[in-house]
Amino acid sequence: MRHEDGSAGDADYGRIGHSYSAWRQPDPRIAAMIADALGPARTVLNVGAGAGSYEPLDREVTAVEPSASMRAQRPAHLSPAVDATAERLPFADDSFDAAMASFTIHQWADLAAGLREVRRVTRGPVVILTCDPREVEAFWLNDYAPTVLATEARRYPSFERVAEGLGTPIERISVPIPFDCRDGFNEAYYGRPETLLEPSARLSCSAWSFVTPDEANAAVARLAADLKSGAWDEKYGMLRQEPIYRGSLYLLVSAGKAK
Repeated sequence: MRHEDGSAGDADYGRIGHSYSAWRQPDPRIAAMIADALGPARTVLNVGAGAGSYEPLDREVTAVEPSASMRAQRPAHLSPAVDATAERLPFADDSFDAAMASFTIHQWADLAAGLREVRRVTRGPVVILTCDPREVEAFWLNDYAPTVLATEARRYPSFERVAEGLGTPIERISVPIPFDCRDGFNEAYYGRPETLLEPSARLSCSAWSFVTPDEANAAVARLAADLKSGAWDEKYGMLRQEPIYRGSLYLLVSAGKAK
């Protein structure tokens, strides 16, 4: 479905995305892994580009983003995004050296069609930053907001479906999440739980928009109470000392088309 601002997936970024660019900044360490996976590609397609996170600045990037709210948040140093969806890319076959998609494939209305289109227009590697649905609910937030993580797990496609949709083998690369991660997805706060008490931080993780206000408020109240009492630190406080966290975040890298 298309929302009023053009958002094409199940999340309405016209409603929840206004502070997205403030909380979802690209983390340079994750960006370096994406750049490495793109290899020597000079022309790169960024599908579901959002506000432009992780677009490499040393390459010719074409961004595609259906949400007007997200397109409006792209910084001035990035090129304007094309208003289109993954399922109907307005480009000729083999137009790009490589393609990328970060935190977006779970939003696509038709995953298989979107992946086929990305593969059609891309000669070389396709690099996808996403989460393994089998590992999402292992995060401590499941103690407080199980519906949020169950929603996330249900929305993320299996890696087998991604490989099938692209039609090429994929390499699965675990992405370590740094303690001071600048990209504010749920697991980025593994050792900074207080941040999730901020309403705008939560809404920058789209899964929070699928629970009722009462459910969200109850989850936040439980977390706040455990932080105040020390119960959270008693169980998970060691995470405050961990420089990285390995959770459900992965890069999926599909090789180029067979010649």
